[in-house]
Amino acid sequence: MKALNLKKTKKHPDHKRHRLFRRPAYPALLLEGAALVCVIACLFYDSWPAALFLSPLLFPYYRRRAKEKRRQEQKELSAQFQEALAAIITALKAGYSAENAFRECRREMQFQFGEKALITREMDRIEKGLGNRIPLDALLAEFAARWQIEEIREFAEVFAIARRSGGNLPEILGRTASLIRDRMEIDTEIDLLLSSRRFEQKIMEGVPFFIIFYLGMSTEGFFDVLYHNPGGVIFMTGCLAAYLAAILLSDRIMAIEL
Repeated sequence: MKALNLKKTKKHPDHKRHRLFRRPAYPALLLEGAALVCVIACLFYDSWPAALFLSPLLFPYYRRRAKEKRRQEQKELSAQFQEALAAIITALKAGYSAENAFRECRREMQFQFGEKALITREMDRIEKGLGNRIPLDALLAEFAARWQIEEIREFAEVFAIARRSGGNLPEILGRTASLIRDRMEIDTEIDLLLSSRRFEQKIMEGVPFFIIFYLGMSTEGFFDVLYHNPGGVIFMTGCLAAYLAAILLSDRIMAIEL
């Protein structure tokens, strides 16, 4: 069946722009970035006012950390979505209509993951949409577009096609869920293999700060020649630029699309 072809498709260029405007705000990351900028100003320049000149670093730092947090949320939601699929299919096999199956799924997700879980909030959004007489197909499409998770997008497409065609909805969705689950298990295995490398990356990113801090504390005046003079400022700026370039390079190396 063509609807069950779960081969990944190339994302449309507008998805990045869509995700930019729909991405939730993470105000705590701005405070985290401001603290990091102050640390850099202190360690690299021994000058708190230097934080003002380094403040533009807040923007790339926020984007980088927001993407990381977004990926974590997507990973969490993907795992919870597998349980939601099982609950929906079980309800359909028990004779519930599609709309009532999603309402039942919302109660099941609340019991299993709690009221504040991502999947519970999404099922609650769908239930409220159904209460406002919004078609279930449209609500699922919005759900998929909001999170940009391939498995949710595929489920939404298969659900819409199966419902329009009038086929055996529980059977079609069951086969689809099985294929999605198999692929997500492979993605999880790949992610586990990469997790140790990501941890090493985080450690290496903190090593330069630790070295500068340790030498500065253990050897008084060790960095005096590099502070508060044009030559030292230029040298430390070059070191900071090299450090930031290394971070960008490591991000590109680790950027594996699962």
